[in-house]
Amino acid sequence: MGWDALGQWGAGAERIERLAGGSSNDVWSVRINGQLAVARLGKRSDEDLAWEGALLRHLDRSGMTVPVPIQTMDGRLFVDGPVVMKYMEGGPPETEANWRRVAETLRQLHRATQDWPQRPGWRSSTDLLHADTGTRIDLTAMPDEAVARCRAARARLAGRQSCVVHGNPTNPSNIRMTADGVALIDWDEAHIDVPDLDLALPYNAAGLDDAAHDIAAQASAAWEAAVCWKDDYSVQRLAEVRAV
Repeated sequence: MGWDALGQWGAGAERIERLAGGSSNDVWSVRINGQLAVARLGKRSDEDLAWEGALLRHLDRSGMTVPVPIQTMDGRLFVDGPVVMKYMEGGPPETEANWRRVAETLRQLHRATQDWPQRPGWRSSTDLLHADTGTRIDLTAMPDEAVARCRAARARLAGRQSCVVHGNPTNPSNIRMTADGVALIDWDEAHIDVPDLDLALPYNAAGLDDAAHDIAAQASAAWEAAVCWKDDYSVQRLAEVRAV
């Protein structure tokens, strides 16, 4: 049904303007019952969308500022592709103090989700020490030497507590500094993993010591090299992963 399904949110629901930043989705500002919102149309499975919707509602109840899904007229969180979410006012983090607030928000996310189930079809960094595929990752498409480097970086995470990670918090366009707090948006890469993956932030805003920051930075580079392979950005990230 695609965008025709937007009518499930009301007869007056309408798209307004396509928004930048949706690499995996078609993202628009929309008007629902006279209120500005954001709608996303992608190719995620119903199980995947249900996982994301339940997570965002849980984080909202936990006091975090997140783009909570807006229900259809009959109470569904998504229907035939589109998801409609609360619009998040504000701009990206621009100062060291802003990034420290982002780090605090990420740690709040990690504390609130230590028992959360894995996103359907996804693998964690440590799962990929042995598995070759998971959602957008296919290690068989990478050179053997690149896979060895990435696995060596991930091996340093073995045995650590896991939780939901946002998956791409270093991209400023995924963050809004709002009047209500730091809002994390674009949860396409969220999954269960080791929290270090979220903490290699600008200015070392998470306050990691040298060893912890090195582990986080290498693991993050290895993850993004694999999940984006093979575009220019993934090649750039792979170059940051040390040779074995």
